[in-house]
Amino acid sequence: MNRKSTLIITLFCFILVVNAFSQPNYHYRYPTRTPRTIPGAIHHQPVFNSPKIQAAIILDVSNSMDGLIEQAKMQLWNMVTIMGRTTCSGARPKIEIALYEYGRTRNNPRRGYIRQLSGFTSNLDELSSILFNLTTDGGEEFAPQAIYTSLTELEWDNNPSSYKTIFISGNERFLQGPDYIRRACMLAKQKGVMVNAIFCGDRMEGVRLGWKEMQDCGEGRYSNINQNERAVEYETPYDDELMSLNEELNNTYVYYGNQGRQHANVQKEMDGKNKSMSKSAYVKRIEAKSNKSVYNNAEWDLVDKVESNPDILKKIDKRQLADSLQGKSNAEIEKIVLKNATKRAEIQKKIAEKTAKRNAYIAAQKIKSKQGSGATLETEIEKTIREQSATKGMKTE
Repeated sequence: MNRKSTLIITLFCFILVVNAFSQPNYHYRYPTRTPRTIPGAIHHQPVFNSPKIQAAIILDVSNSMDGLIEQAKMQLWNMVTIMGRTTCSGARPKIEIALYEYGRTRNNPRRGYIRQLSGFTSNLDELSSILFNLTTDGGEEFAPQAIYTSLTELEWDNNPSSYKTIFISGNERFLQGPDYIRRACMLAKQKGVMVNAIFCGDRMEGVRLGWKEMQDCGEGRYSNINQNERAVEYETPYDDELMSLNEELNNTYVYYGNQGRQHANVQKEMDGKNKSMSKSAYVKRIEAKSNKSVYNNAEWDLVDKVESNPDILKKIDKRQLADSLQGKSNAEIEKIVLKNATKRAEIQKKIAEKTAKRNAYIAAQKIKSKQGSGATLETEIEKTIREQSATKGMKTE
């Protein structure tokens, strides 16, 4: 090799070395620096929507949990009623409920036998219908994976003032299946979701089986219930009148849309099923229906829709209106909607007054008889909502 070739090779190697050292070292983690504040600069704060209350209910549907499902059917209306009494800076937060089941053999094993029954929704009749169709079935119960699944699948609100919570219940060993507990804990903290574990059985037995794990890793609450406990039923002087008012209330709904008639039928069907299950559950459903911030059916009821969007009558396809509105002008339809809205408000006010008297009557009867029921899904969820929503600056009446 001549001298000229050697010089060229040496120069080429030198260029390679210099180039290598000039590239950033991706394996070195540079120390982060606090951005310098520039005097007079405008710093934009993140903009959030109005606060919400979001709750995911995760039910164990394995064998022996029939009592839990019965309690879940009843507690839905009490839960949303309590949420409906909550205010944040004087305003009523929007309420959204999601529903999951786990422990059913027929569910996909790759998903841990976990199935979403409903994403976040404000359609309470739909949720009630799902609960009434639930049955039990033996299977693997992967509780931590069910929590993690709900945290990743659901659209959790990003407003730090929103109250976001998960209620999971079961009666077997908590730490079953793949190791999701750490990931679930970390993700719950990142999203600001409070995870509450409810063991169906003796409290210390639940601790021994690991159900206190979620409380220990976050801001959630551990409690226990008797899933077969039945709440004490109280007859009151206000029951018959409340049921009559509910019939009047139903007559103020004016369906629209392709699924409108079906939703109206589901409303009446859920009235009947709740009434046949328990008078207490039925009256609590009626109470929830009297609160328009809780029970709102703008997706199928023209009265609720017009309140949220007054211009809808100018845009709606007349063919999607109820039979009673066919052939009528916009002015005539608007008059009918306004009449029903006024009547509904009057009925809801009467229901609110009667349920307040009924609740006071029952409270007095409990003191007089010194009789009460044990811990149930309803009592524990109510207690938890009251305590945890307060940490978000919310007030419950």
